[in-house]
Amino acid sequence: MTEIQEKITSLRQQLPDHVRLVCVSKFHSEETILEAYEAGERDFGESRAQELVRKAAALPKDIRWHFIGSLQTNKVKMVVPTAYLIHSVDSVRLLEAINNYATKNNLNSRVLLEIHIAEETTKQGFKPDEVLEIFTSGVWKNYPNVQICGLMGMATFSADTVKIQREFKTLHSLFLQIKSIFLNENFSELSMGMTNDFHLAIEEGSTCVRIGSLIFGERC
Repeated sequence: MTEIQEKITSLRQQLPDHVRLVCVSKFHSEETILEAYEAGERDFGESRAQELVRKAAALPKDIRWHFIGSLQTNKVKMVVPTAYLIHSVDSVRLLEAINNYATKNNLNSRVLLEIHIAEETTKQGFKPDEVLEIFTSGVWKNYPNVQICGLMGMATFSADTVKIQREFKTLHSLFLQIKSIFLNENFSELSMGMTNDFHLAIEEGSTCVRIGSLIFGERC
């Protein structure tokens, strides 16, 4: 068993069965990803469109590719045909661009709406009231080729666990509120939690954690 496979085995023992593990493979080689694949992992996260397309072409076809980076509208045409799930839809403009491309190409794109829950202004996403408006007003119906599968959020990078927990709790509460309005069985994913805070995220209701350095080490 390789070091990566040992790390995955250890990590898996810490995750409940209902929580999806996305192995954040951005900036890591195809060979490194294959080690995790051979350990049984199928969900991998990339943050750059070109890297996603290149790796998807080179690696096994049953990998589920998650796009977790900031997505520019001019890169939609690269990401939509390849990504199993786009975690980072942070504006109505991007929703429209994804729907337009998917409609023209007879595709259905699965996405998560990114919510801004952290203190850092550098982090992106909808404000809670903005995302609620999408569902209460029925705006989501304007995007028939986009399947909104849930929400994603990143907590403040901080040693203050109370603050992090509060932010995750806020996102989980919003997720449940939208779920009660939307009444769509596909709205089931709450992507929150990374290497430094995934335990807290799981306690607060995460269904999907995005973990890179704990598996692959620091970026190449």
